[in-house]
This record gives sequence, C-alpha cells and structure tokens, in this order.
Amino acid sequence: MSATAAKSVSAQPAGFRFWAPLFLGWLVPGAGHLLLRRPIRAALVFVSVVAMFFLGIAMQGKLYSNAKDILDLLGLFGDLGSGLCFILSTLFGWGANTVQVTTADYGTRFMVMAGLLNVMAAVDAHNLSIGRKQDLL
Repeated sequence: MSATAAKSVSAQPAGFRFWAPLFLGWLVPGAGHLLLRRPIRAALVFVSVVAMFFLGIAMQGKLYSNAKDILDLLGLFGDLGSGLCFILSTLFGWGANTVQVTTADYGTRFMVMAGLLNVMAAVDAHNLSIGRKQDLL
C-alpha cells in the first residue's frame, strides 16, 4: 500500500459515513454499493443474494434460527449474513426446521452461501469506501 493510500485510510473518521456501506450492505444486499454510486454492482449483488436465499427457501432448506452445536452456530452465522432476508424469513416463519427432503439440503446450503456472499459484498463496499481497494471498473 502506498503512503498516500495509507494516509487516506487512516484519515477517515470512524463515524456513520465510515461504517454505512458495511452496515447497509449487510442489511440490504447491494445497498453498500448503491450508496457508493455503483448501481450495476449493487443490482448484481442484490439479485444474486436474494435469488439464492429464496431459492433455498423454495427448496425447503433449513433456516438456522438457534444454535445447538458448533455446526448449527456456523450455519446461523452464514444465514445471519443475509441481513434483511434472514430477518424477514424468521419473522414470517419461512424455511424448514429440519431437513426432510433431498432438495432441502441443497436449499440449506444456498441460504448459507447467500449470507456469506452478502458479507463479502458488504466488506467489498466498505473497502471501496475507505480507499483500501481500488475500483477497476
């Protein structure tokens, strides 16, 4: 990292504008990139995460809402990464409690991977906002 890039990263205040792309990007998929005026990337993230999550729900995937052991805890963290998708599905009772059909195992993985993809996108938006990453597009 160059000296000017290091100065711009450390000179940023730790206020709302500093954390907004990360938090909003987690809460609503793609919102962090939309805040940074990258609408195409925001739309791609939104469609990818929401489609994967709700395809997992349609496949009767298990939604990790409580953790009984370490693997359930990891699944819960993956599902929590989906932000508002996870919150809405928990409120409305979407998602299965147990895996009962063959496609449900794939659906469970779809929902966890959607959350992990959303976390990666939110961190990407945060890194773009603080100047740690250069946008090549």
